[in-house]
Amino acid sequence: MRVNRVDTRSRQGHRLLQIGVALFLFTSFEGFAIPHFAAPNLGRSVHTLSAFSGVLLIALGLLWPRLDLGVGALRVAFWFLIYSDFATVVAFLMAAVWGAGNSIMPLAAGAAHGSDAQESAIRIVAYSAAPTGIASFALILWGLRGPGTYSGSNRSPEA
Repeated sequence: MRVNRVDTRSRQGHRLLQIGVALFLFTSFEGFAIPHFAAPNLGRSVHTLSAFSGVLLIALGLLWPRLDLGVGALRVAFWFLIYSDFATVVAFLMAAVWGAGNSIMPLAAGAAHGSDAQESAIRIVAYSAAPTGIASFALILWGLRGPGTYSGSNRSPEA
């Protein structure tokens, strides 16, 4: 069975919209927990970061159907984007819960420093987000290289 690129783009774009809205729901409830984190300032960072991530995923979900990429590149861009987004949020969440993280995120964590194992775990998760995010954004930029067409249509946006 051959996978249709238009269907893949549409389905992935819809998933990005769903995940973006789910992040808004998460950030709404997480906001109530901010005072209860071991490092409330990091809890506020999680709140802001997950809201920003929701906006980012919604925006990318809306443009996703316009990407001019093959099915394989679409899958890589999609899953790398999701991983990068969640790894970033989870790294900050781990730091907020543990009251740790100043070795990797000193501006947000302030004096909050955890055990060596906690700091290493946060560092591994946070650093793993960078290459996947960069690769995803590079693929997305490459997918936007032409004038683009609207899904299901052969006419260009200028028409």
